[in-house]
Amino acid sequence: MDLQHARDPRPSTAPAPLSLPAGLRTGLGHDAVGTSPDHGERILARLPRAGCVFADQGRWWWIVPSGSDIGVAWPPGVLYVSGDPSWTRAAKSPAPGPRMVHGPDGDSPYTAPIPLYFLVCRLTGVTPRWSPTP
Repeated sequence: MDLQHARDPRPSTAPAPLSLPAGLRTGLGHDAVGTSPDHGERILARLPRAGCVFADQGRWWWIVPSGSDIGVAWPPGVLYVSGDPSWTRAAKSPAPGPRMVHGPDGDSPYTAPIPLYFLVCRLTGVTPRWSPTP
């Protein structure tokens, strides 16, 4: 199975700047997975641990480590946005755009991408697909 994925560092579907709380360890970089609001609430209720989760009118945005799209096919309707410091940065003051609806339990902003992926696939009725080689 060949899962080709063209990475766009900032597609037009990217959320407004997401401000991560200061003091979090972000050494793995940061991307975001955008789900529907209905799925967002269900996912949050089912995950054993979630990192930073933001919401705007059309999406819930889950912060995941960079590269969480490599080798997997996120279901249709789910948006994957490759991060860079221009759209995820430490909060200094409240910024317009998505608001944080869930903060991390510790010092990591990340939601584990594999449990998130399987929950998203289940809720969208899509069979999970992945490739052992990127």
